[in-house]
Parts: sequence; structure tokens; C-alpha cells
Amino acid sequence: MKPAGGRLLLLLLLLLAAVLTGTRAHPVPGDTRLPPDAKECDLARFKSLAPQELKAFRKARDVIEEWLLKKDVKCSSRLFPSGRDLQQLQVQERPKALQADLALTLEVLENVTDPALGPILHQPLHTLRHIQSQLRACTQSQPTAEPGSQSHRLSRWLHKLQEAQEKETPGCLEASVTSNLMRLLLRDLMCVAMGDQCPELRSSCQRHCVDSTSPPP
Repeated sequence: MKPAGGRLLLLLLLLLAAVLTGTRAHPVPGDTRLPPDAKECDLARFKSLAPQELKAFRKARDVIEEWLLKKDVKCSSRLFPSGRDLQQLQVQERPKALQADLALTLEVLENVTDPALGPILHQPLHTLRHIQSQLRACTQSQPTAEPGSQSHRLSRWLHKLQEAQEKETPGCLEASVTSNLMRLLLRDLMCVAMGDQCPELRSSCQRHCVDSTSPPP
């Protein structure tokens, strides 16, 4: 009986070892899928905006300007001076500068207090948020800049925007982003979308890009 008992014990041990080997956890391959909220960087689509989108922005700008006139808003400085040009920045810095401009524009327009302006701002805000998501995807996909690599011009502009948010009155911020709205869309956004070809935009655009609802030829 003893030898039989020993063989039985050995068989049980072998069976247990086989079961443990078969159920051993294997390494789980890494998930290579993008997170659900990840977006592909694709700014080329913004080389021109649809005519109906530009019409909605033009209408929103005009209505807000009339609204500000009734409020008698007076400002001593210009947040977006006419001489400022994204082409003065390095190509890789332009999306970050535009992202800062757009973030301020969205924050100000989203906080316009007059409920009558809500329907007029609905479509422009939707478009601006979409542009913002694309810019965020593009800036996040860029390599992290080394400390001190940011140009003095970009640093100064970002500081000025931050300072304006802290010091300017709501009315002056509304006036600044409204007057800059078409330039942001028709010159700055297009410049970023064109990348290295941005200098070609300047020769064909000039003031037309600031005031017109049509993209340059």
C-alpha cells in the first residue's frame, strides 16, 4: 500500500504542477490605442474657413461692437496692436501664440453677459472650440521645449496676455478680442495652418484678411 500511496501522491503533485503551469499569467501587451479624447493634429483644414462660418463671425463681431458702443466702453491701450504679426515668431512657436490668443478670445466671449447675444455667438463659439482642440493636439504633439529655448518675443507676448487678463476691465477685453476676431481667423489661423508657406499669405492677403469675409485668392 505504501508504494501505491507514494505513486498517488506523486501523480497528484504532477497534476497540480500542470494546472499551475497552464494557468500562469502571461504578460499583457501594452495598449497601443490612443486615449478616447485624443485628437489628430491637422491644421491644414484651416487654410480657409467656410463662407457660412465667416459670415457668422462677421455678424457676431458687428453685433458685439454695437453692443459695446451702447455701453460706452473706453480703453486706453490696445491688446492686439496692428503691428503684431505671427510671422515675427519662429514657425514652431506660432501655434502656441495662436493658442494663447484663442484661449483668451474664448474665455471673454463665453462670458459675455447679454443673453440676447447667446444665439449669435453659438456657432462662432462652436467653431472656436473646434479650432482650439486642434491647436491643443498640435502643441501637445510637439517635443517639450528646453528651458530658455522660447524666444523673447513669444515670452513677452504671452506675458502681456496674462497681464491683460489680470488688469483690463471686462469691457476692454471684450472690445479687444472682438476687434481682433477676423484677423485671428483670416490671418493668424491661416498663417499657422500654412506653416513654412506663411510668408506667401502676407503678399496675397494684407488688409483684406482682416476686414473681409472671404479668404485671400
